[in-house]
Amino acid sequence: MRMLISFAALFLSVLLLQLSSGGVGPLDALTGLQNGFSRGEVGFLGSMHFLGFFIGCWWAPRLMGNVGHSRAFAVFTAMGTIGMAGHILIIDPMAWAFLRVMSGVCIAGCYTIVESWLQAKVTNASRGRAMGLYRVVDMGGSLIAQLLIGTLASMETYIAYNLLTILCCAAMLPLALTRMPQPEIPDAPRLRPGLAWRMSPLAVAGVLVAALSGASFRMVGPIYGQEVGLEASQIGLFLAAFVAGGAAAQFPAGWLADKYDRRWVLVWLSVASVFSCAITVAMSGLGTTGVMISAALFGLTTFPVYSVAAAHAHDFATSEERIELSAALMFFYAVGAIAAPWLTSLLIDTFGPSALFVFISIGHVALIVFGLSRMRVRDTRADRTPYVYAPRTSFTIGRLLRRARDR
Repeated sequence: MRMLISFAALFLSVLLLQLSSGGVGPLDALTGLQNGFSRGEVGFLGSMHFLGFFIGCWWAPRLMGNVGHSRAFAVFTAMGTIGMAGHILIIDPMAWAFLRVMSGVCIAGCYTIVESWLQAKVTNASRGRAMGLYRVVDMGGSLIAQLLIGTLASMETYIAYNLLTILCCAAMLPLALTRMPQPEIPDAPRLRPGLAWRMSPLAVAGVLVAALSGASFRMVGPIYGQEVGLEASQIGLFLAAFVAGGAAAQFPAGWLADKYDRRWVLVWLSVASVFSCAITVAMSGLGTTGVMISAALFGLTTFPVYSVAAAHAHDFATSEERIELSAALMFFYAVGAIAAPWLTSLLIDTFGPSALFVFISIGHVALIVFGLSRMRVRDTRADRTPYVYAPRTSFTIGRLLRRARDR
């Protein structure tokens, strides 16, 4: 309880950010389609969010160095607030794309600051509990945000976006009012994508496929849901089932990744993902219950891919390389996430809703083939790092996870 109280301001800010950012993507998709946006334009909005996310990850440590944690957090939440409020001033796909860049910058920047603050305040004795609470708040906020989509979709457009704007703006208050002294400014991690490739090409491929799966489903999933007959009020449950399936997968995936060769775990996760994609397409005509079950199964099989791939890469890294390696893996995830939503939305527009899962299946088949080929190149490490659930939140997340991997 003391841990929760001492970090209450940080965790409350994270929760409010999740509630606002988790709602804007699906709401954009539903509202955009209602206002005549093409499927490709809706997917482009998701890609622009991740472009902003990439910019925010790179810019946040540098802005913190110039103005400090609290002022930087205020800057990023202000950008997110402007991005969400602007939706009701002009309804145009290109204008919304620019606003989604601002929202993406906000999320990446705010998470970078929160994680930097946590890293500075936790001790070796409290790190495990702090990270556990952080994951629960982050995942719980994401799940609640998806469940709110049905309520938001039933509101007038300006009311729904104003509510998200208020939540984003409110995220500024806990850190603005906290009496906790600001920590020292950490050095920005060097961004060396080549480090990840040098440590493990298979991990890079796994991260790219994880981005293809997760970003496509989160940003284009509402289009798929409407195409298979879900009501707007059911889209949130559809996305929440995916998140819940991913949360449920973390313990068994971690157990498998610590017990067996992580390359085989990645391969079999991709095999399971291909089957879950096929099941999702097959169950699309079986009513709402079938669609929800298939979404949970899809999350169960695809969500752990990033963390298993990251754990495999860290097996080959030294303690001093872990922060930069985490940033490099996040770089590849951001690159994949920028491309995936737009491309998959165009495929849906051309070939129908099942094209989303066919494309994701192709990505996982490629990962299976690449994983099997990499096993012929070198052996895995006998002394492995512990499996750690790795949130895709910022380039600085490696600071928080470093000691957990060094145990």
